[in-house]
Formats: sequence, structure tokens, C-alpha cells
Amino acid sequence: MGRTLARAVAALLVLFVGSLAFNAASGQSRWPGPLDFVRVHPWLVLVLLIPLSLIGLWQAPPRSRTQGPPVPTTYGLPPRNTDFTGRDATLREMRQRLTSANDVAMLVVHGMGGVGKTQLAVEYAYRHLSKYRFVAFVNAEHPDLVASQFVSLAGELGLTEVNSDQAAPRVYGMLRDRRPWLIIFDNGEKPGTLTHALPSGDLASNGHVIVTTRVSGWPGSAGVIDLDVFTRRESVELLVRRVPGMTAAVADRIAEQLGDLPLALEQAAGYMGYNHTAPEEYLTLLTSQLEDVIARGEPTDRPTVVASLWQLSVRRLESQQPQAVRLLELCALLAPEPIPLDLFTGNPDVLDVAAPDPLTWDTTVGALAGLSLARRGNASLVVHRLVQAAVRAAMPDEVHTGTRARLCRALLAAVPHDIHGDPDARPRWQQLLPHVIAVTKGDPPAECAAETAVLLRLAAEFLLQLGDYSVALPLCERALAIDESLDGREAEVGFDLITLAQIHRDLDAPETARRLTERALRLHESCLPADSPVIATDLATLARTLCLLGEHTAALPLAERALRIDEAAHGPDDPYVSFDLVALATIHFDLGDYATAVPLISRALRIREARYAPDHLYIGYALIFKARALHALNDPTAAELAQRGAQILHTRLGRTHPKTEDALALVDRLR
Repeated sequence: MGRTLARAVAALLVLFVGSLAFNAASGQSRWPGPLDFVRVHPWLVLVLLIPLSLIGLWQAPPRSRTQGPPVPTTYGLPPRNTDFTGRDATLREMRQRLTSANDVAMLVVHGMGGVGKTQLAVEYAYRHLSKYRFVAFVNAEHPDLVASQFVSLAGELGLTEVNSDQAAPRVYGMLRDRRPWLIIFDNGEKPGTLTHALPSGDLASNGHVIVTTRVSGWPGSAGVIDLDVFTRRESVELLVRRVPGMTAAVADRIAEQLGDLPLALEQAAGYMGYNHTAPEEYLTLLTSQLEDVIARGEPTDRPTVVASLWQLSVRRLESQQPQAVRLLELCALLAPEPIPLDLFTGNPDVLDVAAPDPLTWDTTVGALAGLSLARRGNASLVVHRLVQAAVRAAMPDEVHTGTRARLCRALLAAVPHDIHGDPDARPRWQQLLPHVIAVTKGDPPAECAAETAVLLRLAAEFLLQLGDYSVALPLCERALAIDESLDGREAEVGFDLITLAQIHRDLDAPETARRLTERALRLHESCLPADSPVIATDLATLARTLCLLGEHTAALPLAERALRIDEAAHGPDDPYVSFDLVALATIHFDLGDYATAVPLISRALRIREARYAPDHLYIGYALIFKARALHALNDPTAAELAQRGAQILHTRLGRTHPKTEDALALVDRLR
């Protein structure tokens, strides 16, 4: 507006002076229009116009202001990543935190390697470049080299002959005239290593400091943002945008394999782009050769690949806390799920050393969390799947074999073996099952073949209890193959066979179940006492299988014998007795003798309700069975029992499970 006023006044002055000159030359006594006022009162008009012109000229901006804000000076700032994805909420949070302080504001971005801390800081700098007059990027990975970078910074600011001790305070002093400013310290270590380089006191003001780090423990005076992996939406967005032919479904599965780690996703996109690998083919490679795939990326000037991200941290641990590296190696062979710490504290031999004292153990676990190699919970550790893969890839074969053997022994000691009779077996197995499957994957070393077979069979038994036959079946088949390859494992082969038979029975393959059960019974009768509860399990399983084949007459004495053995071995109220009662009740039910079946089922239900949680599957099965028998007797209480049982199965197995569907159909019939 000032410039407009100045121009208007200047135009009027030119017109005034020009009019005077014209009249003086022409001798006219009359001027046209409004200029007649100028002829009558020329000096009054002139007195009014001069101060107005001066005011307009004073308000007009200087020429330099018309050219926009000056371009900020940058030092060492990496090129902007044109493929930067997501993190919008985090970037907004960073800006809000940094600008809310009146003086120097410091923000620490903390997270594991490859999570995108550096990219986030660089993207922040570019998004807000116009808000700063000076932006510097300092590589802080090696603290001893930070001072030399400040010497270069001083030269950038026009300071010469500055030694390394004077560089930082001199730089911050110069920045008083470059406010606001931003300095990024990338990959900093513990706060103490950067003390000499961070601003303090009245050295500078109106500046921002961002530190990216893998190390926890920064002071409360520095705002900390814990940067996690991408959300699945961000992962899919990156892959779909970067890779031609990538579908959201395949991107989702690749992101799952890579644990949504940003650098791994970038590397995957680069690999597929450079090698023209179809997304489906890359997914197959990831599934079968994860350790090899993460060691390869797009051939570029940037040598960093995912497999090398954590080498520095591991080397540091090896020299300072080697026991933490042993713990990391153990975790690398487990699943990328919460690992209960009592798996190690409850089995001191798993660490291959004497049980550490509580303080040593706490600092060992804390070292992994402190370097962002693991995330620590109240009683668990979680190690990212790509950290695990990188550690596995670096482990010598003999270390890998020994570590796996120790884990097999530790898991075998930690999992409940009495899956059917132990009421607390389910929650513990749900916690440990992913780790059992991870450790038993592939051919077992000779040192732990027997333990591997037992773990596989027990896992199959647990999954059978949950009705997850598709996963239980191959696990049990592997257990049987391992046990059959070893000497002196007749009883264990029988255990595998009976579990396999139960799976096939529930899969509606009674002939296969019968063959497996009869073989198990023969093996156990050859190596175990006649009154062994193991034989009772074989007998009850065979009786229920024969019922499916319509051979009730042959099944009845088997079920009765099983019940006698278990009552003598365990007592009348043991959960195993309830299985024999159900087998016996099944025979009478199929024979149409509902009056005999109901008391047997009722007794089995009472035993289970006394030993298991109210929503246990075994209670649900018994409720449904009793409802069927009561319905056959026209008992109106059947509907309520069916409803309760169906609710348990729906909760535990899901709406689409065949057993749930049968139970819900029964409920509909009884309404």
C-alpha cells in the first residue's frame, strides 16, 4: 500500500509541475477541469503534496524486500528424498514442539536402525527451510569427528583460524545474527558425547536442535519422540507408489515379511525396480530366503543395506556386554513376538552361563533396549524380525546349532506337557507357541532332535484342542518322522501316532485314525505296563474312532477298560477320567441309549467345570453333547445348555468353525 501511495503522489506532482510549465509557455489564463484549483491556489496545493509524497516514499519497501525472503544457508544437508512417505502427524508434532519454546529448543528422535529417523529429520528441514536462515546437518555417529565438522561450519559462517575447542561456541555466537537456525545431529550416541557441541547458556537463541539416535536415556529437558515402524497403510502406500504392478494385497504381505521397517521397504522397492522383479516373485524370495534378501538392495551410491544396520551396535555390545549379545542370539531364533523373560531366568542353562544376579540380568536386558535392538515390556522382549534375520545371518553355523539346542531344551522345560489335564496350560501355550514353531522349523540338529520332536507333538496337541487341524497336522507328522528316525523312541512314536489319530478323527478320516490308533496301542502295550494311563488314552481314542465307523460293540469294552485304568491311576475326578466318560457316553448315545449316556456326560461336565475355566472348550463340548442327549429325551433344559455351549465355541473357535456351526444349528433347532 505504501508503494501505491508514493506512486500516486509522484504522479500528481508531475502533473502539477507540468501544468505550471504549460501555462507559463502558453500564457493561458484558464486551466481545464480540476486543475483550475491549482491555478488559483498553487502554493497551497504544493505545500499539501510535498509531505504526502515524503510519507509515501518512506512507507514503500526497499528494493531488496521486493525480491522475497533470502535463501537460507545450508551446510551438509543431504538431498531431499523425493519418495518420502507418510509421517505427516510426526512432522507436525516436531514443528509444534520446536516452535513452542522461546529459546533454544532441542528435540530427540529415538528409534531402531532403519526406522527412518534421518529421513524424518531431513524432510523436516526441507519442509520448513523457508522458516530458517541457517540449516546445518552434522554427522554425530563418531563423536570425535563432530568438532572438526564445527570447524568447517565456522568457515561457512566466515570465521577463519578457529581451532576445534573454540569452534562450537564461536559458531553459536555467529548464529545470533542468523536467527532462526536449525542444526541436526544425526545418529548421536549418549548425551554426554555431544555435550561439547550442543548449545548452552546464552551462546545462542531462537534456534532449534534435532538429534536422531538409537540410544535411549536422553534427559527430560530434551523432548523425545519415539519413532516406530510405518503403519501398514504407510508401508502399502510406499510400495504401491514405487513399484509398477504392485497390488495392495501383495504389498501388505511384503510389508508383513519386512515388519513395516521403512528402510527395508525402500530397499525392497529399489531391488524390484533395478532387477525388474515381479512383486509376487519378490514375496516368494522373502518368504524362503529372508536373510539373503535383506543383504541385497538396489546398487546405488548408498552402501547401507538392511542387514548392516545393526552391526555397529552388536560390535559395541560384544566388547562391552558380551552376555547381551548371547541373549540377542537366543532371541534371534525365536519368533518376532513378545518373548517372556522367564524363558531365560527360569532356565539358567539356556544362557550357557551360571544364572546372573538380578542387577546383571537387568542391565543385560536393558542393553538391548538401550541400543534399540529390542523393545522391552514389563516381563518380555520384542525383537524386530529383520534384526533377528540380520543376527541369524551373522551367526556361525556352530553358534546357530548350539543356540537352537539350548532354546529347544528351555522351551521344553517351559511349556505345559499335560495340555488336556492342566487348567493353566492354554494361556502359557498361547504365549510360547510362536516361539516353539520358530525354533522347531526345519531339520533339527542331532543335539536336539528328540526335544524338537516332543515340542512338535505337544504343539500339535494344543492346536488340536483349539480345533486348528490344518496347522496341527504337519507339526505332528514332522514329530513322528523325527521320532521314527531315532533309536529307542517306541513310546514317543506311540504318542505321536495317537495325537495324529485324534487329528484325523476330527478331520472325518476315521479309517486313517483307526490304523494309527491300533499301531499306537500295539507299541505302548509292548513297552508299557498294562495299567498305564497312556494305554487308557489309546483305548479311549480307539473306542471313539470305532463309533464313527459304526462298530459300537467293539468300542464298548475298550471305553470301559480305559475308564477303569484312569480312575485307578488318577482318581474319580481327574480330567482324564472325563475323556473316558465322554467316550463311553458316545457309544451309548450312538446306540440310542440316551438314559445311560446322560449321567456319564453329566459326570464328565462336573469334572471339567471343577477344573477348567468357565469358557474352556472342553466345557463347551460337554455342554453341547449333553444338550443333544437331553433333547433326545425331550428335556426342555437342553436349549439353555446348547446356548451356553455354542457361545463358548463361538468365542474360542470363531463363527465359521465347523464345530461352532454345528452347535449353532443345534441351538436353532431347540428354539
